[in-house]
Amino acid sequence: MLHAALLTLAVLAAPAAPKAKPATNTLDPVCKMKVEPKWASVTVRGQEYKVCSKHCATSMEKNPDKYLNQDGSVKAEKK
Repeated sequence: MLHAALLTLAVLAAPAAPKAKPATNTLDPVCKMKVEPKWASVTVRGQEYKVCSKHCATSMEKNPDKYLNQDGSVKAEKK
């Protein structure tokens, strides 16, 4: 009983996970397709990115350096 109470207190006292920064990309980082706001997103390194499919989301999660610059911007989107 005491163990359960302590576990409950530990869970309640734990800090909430930081919320990801909202997506601002206009191109899917993987396939470079133009994305729509209603499409799915994936969170990588605390930043949300819009993607066209689960396949592209998985690719982003597995190898973000291939699709993102060091500052987190999408390589497919030229500045």
